[in-house]
Amino acid sequence: MLLRHSCCESRLHIFIIRYFSLSQLQFLQHQMQQQQMGMAVGAAAQAALANVVDQTRHEKEKHFLTADGKEESFPSLMDPPSLELSVVVPSYNEELRLPVMMDEAMEYLEKRQKKNPSFTYEVIVVDDGSKDKTTEVAMKYTKKYGAQKVRVLTLVKNRGKGGAVRMGTLSSRGRLILMADADGATKFADIEKVEEGLESISEKPDNMAISCGSRAHLEKESVAQRSLFRTFLMFGFHFLVWFFCVRGIKDTQCGFKLFTREAALKTFSSLHVERWAFDVELLFIAQCFDIPVVEVAVNWTEIEGSKLVPFWSWLQMGRDLVFIRLRYLTGAWRLEAERKTQ
Repeated sequence: MLLRHSCCESRLHIFIIRYFSLSQLQFLQHQMQQQQMGMAVGAAAQAALANVVDQTRHEKEKHFLTADGKEESFPSLMDPPSLELSVVVPSYNEELRLPVMMDEAMEYLEKRQKKNPSFTYEVIVVDDGSKDKTTEVAMKYTKKYGAQKVRVLTLVKNRGKGGAVRMGTLSSRGRLILMADADGATKFADIEKVEEGLESISEKPDNMAISCGSRAHLEKESVAQRSLFRTFLMFGFHFLVWFFCVRGIKDTQCGFKLFTREAALKTFSSLHVERWAFDVELLFIAQCFDIPVVEVAVNWTEIEGSKLVPFWSWLQMGRDLVFIRLRYLTGAWRLEAERKTQ
């Protein structure tokens, strides 16, 4: 479909491309020439692509500890589901904020299971190479509830939020998989809202669907509270998301998203971005595969201690958005072939 852009948007597009991607385009052109000549791109060259998820797993990341300290292996997302719900909680230096979120989540999940014994769940806390006691704090919940309900995946090095969510998702057992931030900014009981959103999707090709929590209904209030500069950054980012990657989703960055297992396998298998813009690539991949996505309003509260540095993080995300589009357009990144859970 042909899109009509204003002169201002076209000039902005040209400016962004010139500013962000001259050297990147030169690199991609060189890489494509090598591919045409039949040369294989080695792992080191692939890693040189900024913010690409490292798909390898360290030996220590293949196991979790039970309540009594025994090592057991994580399952694979390729396996058939054995639980109703998996909750993946990416955590980096969250020893102070994690307990509040976990207490709320476990209280809700335990009450729900008590009312409906057929409801089964797990929470996977992914310690993304933290320098504090995040793993020790999370292990307290394993000891309290058991490793069948709470597992801790400690990454050897910091991968970024996207990498942490991906690793946790690939280790999950649920029919449905929820990603939820460790700060507890979204009320955990709102999982019922995103579940309803998922159920509202009547046609799920190969049982694939995604329900995204959204803060778009709070935008007017947030604009009133933000500085003019931060408001400019916010709208600038939204425009870049719309212009380069994702249409029809107002809030791509809310850390409260529910996937069917099949949709998680399809999207996370192709994920490249490991930092803040990974949500955008996930939704871009979903739209490329025609996976239905619904957006659902959720309760959200600003929590102190955010790892997002306003100016530099927004700048990095803006750069990543441009690169996401360029790399897929040029063929430097490709979508994974068909994969299904067994």
